[in-house]
Amino acid sequence: MGIKVQVKKKFSGFDLDVDFVSSSSRIGILGRSGCGKTVTLKSIAGIQDIDKGYIKVNGNVFVDSKKRINLKPQQRKVGYLFQNYALFPTMSAAKNIMAGLSGQVEEKRIRAAEMIERFHLKGLEDHLPGQLSGGQQQRVALARIMAYEPEMILLDEPFTALDGFLKDRLQQEMLEMLDEYEGIVILVSHNRDEIYRFSEDLLIMEAGKIVCSGETKEVFRNPGGREAASLTGCKNIVPVKRLHDRLVDIPDWGIKIRSTKVLPAEFSYIGYHAHDFIPVWGENNGNSIPFNLKSTAELPFEQQYFLNAQGMEICWFVQRELIKEIESRGLPRFLKIDPEKIVYLN
Repeated sequence: MGIKVQVKKKFSGFDLDVDFVSSSSRIGILGRSGCGKTVTLKSIAGIQDIDKGYIKVNGNVFVDSKKRINLKPQQRKVGYLFQNYALFPTMSAAKNIMAGLSGQVEEKRIRAAEMIERFHLKGLEDHLPGQLSGGQQQRVALARIMAYEPEMILLDEPFTALDGFLKDRLQQEMLEMLDEYEGIVILVSHNRDEIYRFSEDLLIMEAGKIVCSGETKEVFRNPGGREAASLTGCKNIVPVKRLHDRLVDIPDWGIKIRSTKVLPAEFSYIGYHAHDFIPVWGENNGNSIPFNLKSTAELPFEQQYFLNAQGMEICWFVQRELIKEIESRGLPRFLKIDPEKIVYLN
């Protein structure tokens, strides 16, 4: 069981060329706007035709261009949740849920009533989408999808238009609502926190291609390339030179880093997370950057420092516990790099 996708599609100025296999039931696709995430999702759903390729889900072949197989969207048993939920504005919540069902009217009503109960929409059956909150609209949209028991659910940036507090709450609600769902769920997003929270397997896309894939936490630990490192939250990415087994030169920062472990054989860049620097108030004892402050940004639970290193900007983000120490001792003289927390990149 699982999903296998090999699709190619030429667009004006853009080529989609996606190839992945996953046995996970919770898959995330992370990438910047315009990288091909939504087109990939629509290709799986059958909303977007492809030039050639192969799509197989839980043993069912959706597309096989060589055998001229191309199931219609309704034959694929896929539920697609759009960014704006795509509810019919002149139909009540109950009628929106019934809209995707086949069968007799009474059968539809019974099924809709089950979904209204399950998704905590009791009392809202007759409300139009415009009379519902964002969370209620999301529940109606999910109820409509789940009513016809799809074998796969595709979530296309479902939280993009929401503010921070509402977004966090609705993410948790959705996770809880999908907790008992045994089918495959694919979430497309450009938000790394959403992806990390939701997915077991992760695909990272750039310019129509998958540049990194694997178990989500492992991809975040070892993204492999610069684009993947940037998308998973690494703020400091810089070109380097491997001098020997335990020494790397960072010309742009004006330092050399000595490692206690043998370095990878090949890499051209390193990444270093903004929270991993170690402040040094005393003398430079190696692997350290002079603290040349460029600017600061104060956030509710974090202080951000931006340093100047030979014209290059370095980000150091400090959380609550360390902020108190800085307030007491003043700014450090150096920031030390922990070699074991360096991410080696191609």
